Amino acid sequence: MTELSVPELSLVVLIGSTGSGKSTFARKHFRQTAIVSSDACRGTVSDDENDQSSTPDAFALLHHIAGIRLRRGLRTVIDATNVQPKARQELIAVARAHDVLPVAIVLDVPDGVCFERNTQRPDRSHLPRHVVSRQQRELRRGMRGLEREGFRKVYILRGVEEIDSATIVDEKAWNDKRELTGPFDVIGDVHGCRTELETLLGELGYDLARDDAGRAVGASHPAGRTAVFVGDLVDRGPDTPGVLRLVMGMVRAGTALCVTGNHENKLVRALDGQKVRIAHGLAESLAQLEAEDEDFRKAALDFCRGLISHYVLDDGRLVVAHAGLKQEYHGRASGRVRAFAMYGESTGETDEYGLPVRYPWAEDYRGRATVLYGHTPVTDLRWVNNTLCLDTGVVFGGKLSALRYPERVPVSVPAERVWYEPVRPLQATTIATPDGVVHRDPGVLDLDDVMGRRVVETRQHGRVGVQEENAGAALEVMSRFAVDPRWLVYLPPTMAPCATTQLDGYLEHPAEAFDYYRSEGVRRVVCEEKHMGSRAIVLVTRSAQAAADRFGVDDGSTGALYTRTGRPFFDDTAQTEELLARVRTAAETAGLFDELNTEWLLLDTELMPWSAKAVGLLRNQYAAVGAAARAALGTATDLLADVAARGLDVTDLANRTAARKTDAAAFTTAYGRYCWQVDGLAGLRIAPFQILAGSGINYAVRDHDWHLSTADRLVAADPDLFTPTGRTIVDLTDPDSEAAATSWWTELTTAGGEGMVVKPYAAMVRNEGDHLVQPGVKCRGPEYLRIIYGPEYLRDNNLHRLRTRGLGRKRSMALREYALGLEALDRFVAGEPLWRVHEAVFAVLALESEPVDPRL
Repeated sequence: MTELSVPELSLVVLIGSTGSGKSTFARKHFRQTAIVSSDACRGTVSDDENDQSSTPDAFALLHHIAGIRLRRGLRTVIDATNVQPKARQELIAVARAHDVLPVAIVLDVPDGVCFERNTQRPDRSHLPRHVVSRQQRELRRGMRGLEREGFRKVYILRGVEEIDSATIVDEKAWNDKRELTGPFDVIGDVHGCRTELETLLGELGYDLARDDAGRAVGASHPAGRTAVFVGDLVDRGPDTPGVLRLVMGMVRAGTALCVTGNHENKLVRALDGQKVRIAHGLAESLAQLEAEDEDFRKAALDFCRGLISHYVLDDGRLVVAHAGLKQEYHGRASGRVRAFAMYGESTGETDEYGLPVRYPWAEDYRGRATVLYGHTPVTDLRWVNNTLCLDTGVVFGGKLSALRYPERVPVSVPAERVWYEPVRPLQATTIATPDGVVHRDPGVLDLDDVMGRRVVETRQHGRVGVQEENAGAALEVMSRFAVDPRWLVYLPPTMAPCATTQLDGYLEHPAEAFDYYRSEGVRRVVCEEKHMGSRAIVLVTRSAQAAADRFGVDDGSTGALYTRTGRPFFDDTAQTEELLARVRTAAETAGLFDELNTEWLLLDTELMPWSAKAVGLLRNQYAAVGAAARAALGTATDLLADVAARGLDVTDLANRTAARKTDAAAFTTAYGRYCWQVDGLAGLRIAPFQILAGSGINYAVRDHDWHLSTADRLVAADPDLFTPTGRTIVDLTDPDSEAAATSWWTELTTAGGEGMVVKPYAAMVRNEGDHLVQPGVKCRGPEYLRIIYGPEYLRDNNLHRLRTRGLGRKRSMALREYALGLEALDRFVAGEPLWRVHEAVFAVLALESEPVDPRL
């Protein structure tokens, strides 16, 4: 039996003449979807697999399909003769373009076998023998040079028996350590600073192991953590051998991993006797190693030579490379990938110090994996698009830094002294936050992040799709009308109404809301008074400096007030700041900033009156309808009275007209309750009902009693601005509790209130099927619904029609938007790049363009 070890990600090129059994071999050893056949491509482009005139188009298609599969990280098998060097070179070029290994599998069978097999195939029986003979000659002429052509692995199977007995063994890439899930401590460039490394390992909780001479030869963590070194262990510092001895011992014991740095690469070439420039600290390393014995020098050389370019860890969620790595290079293997991992990407320019200018690849990074790297020293740690440089210049007198993963907690120790004067002085990249990590991020959403059909992965609801046409509408809103995108970290979801009731005189009733949650296994709900205003998200920072540090907004503003579509609530920024100042003072008075240990708060509120934001809608739609109805029906009533006075029987028509007049008056009264005059902030009211987030914490998943009691403290601190939200808690296993809540709702709506929102007491809830339960359903009163459905909606014929309204789309949209909102908050508080936050926010806005009845 012959075992063929084939990399999991590779381009497998089958080589053999027609009739050699390539297609049979491919189907036997590889999944059908991985096989790209030249015959099938001929059939696709010409409807005839044997049409040789279509060969150029067929191979163009074959290369295109292969390229797409390789770009997506899928092993691809080419089923074609591939006996000509030019055909093979084109395939090797495809593999190199996607940084995967090309593998050749040659099927060398006797000419007679090929002749016999072709005669048994109706579509090949006419094939002249000289064609097979020519292919066999070309095959054997090129077999010896396959490795020189560029194939990294070559397998030659001779004869039918050897081909039939062959087996394929999947070979993992050396950089593929996805099965290792950590936790990890990723350590930046050490550069021969052994004492600082020992100190840092101690801070991280590692126990050092020493030999008889007292030298550190290893370290392990009692909790089983693994150290990961980003390379550049050597050069410049005082003890390169000591650093190597310690790290080599840890790697050998399995308590550490290490990738190569450019300094290790250069040291290997120097020790191998190659011509290199002795600069940038290499002389110090060579001198220090010369003082060591031959065995250690050989071991150090073998260790440095064996270091790979990068590691993919934690199921692909973490990538470690010395100079960083673009997403398309993760898990790939080529000289180009190795060069990028060691040196980064240069712009081709040099700075005033003669050093290459590095292209800021991290600012364009859009990968899901966290990338940790070093190479370019910085004075502070700065997250950029889910990437972090850990080289804080210890050898230049800075710090030696590490990041605990997955906790994302930085740990640094200062250098004992300046060991090596830098050619280019270290400069601060920005202002660090108190935890030592800068969260400001240049990676805002760009066009490629939102155009076309998109799929957003959410933790709570899986994949949420966004249609291309909806994305276009959302893009216009966000680009033309939205607040500064740095403030736009969340948009609230729409809310589904409760199921339609069959009770006389009602379209919605609490009984249906309670029944829904009971059916989902929820036993305790909170009923919150629904304020008739405009949904308003309030983002307030403790100071202008806090706004600059966390949100990168340094124009003196201290937050934002925006609508559920991301638009500024007020056109006047001074009015916004005046309101934010009141909110900030109330939060300080209530002690929320200190208690929650945050420099900012994100609040979900209702801002009243409704007319403060919807005055145009009121004038052009509601008031116009009410005025026209009152005028017309008033005149009609008077005319009918005159007609009746003349002795004509118009009683039925008069009664119907009077009823319509009463309905029109009720319509005017209904919307009039939610309108009043405001002057600046005078007359404005804010009803806070949820504290969405603060520094590092998504509060949206806390129970509603916590949210409402916290909101009550804001009300107490500034009762002239804040309005309390009435509520009652309902035990759905207790009919009396349910009846009391229904009675409360009836009192609210009879007095002119809009109604209530019923929510699970525990906030985010999943049912027995592990699906999200609606975060809230609204139950609106009969008079308020006149505003929504028109003055005469309670007439029997209208009510009957409305009871057939479909709620499925609205409920689906509400759940998807809720999950996206939670996802945006989770990403933001975790310090993920702004484009990742905006991905979810943008999707909420896009879903609002779906064809759903807005009256629901």
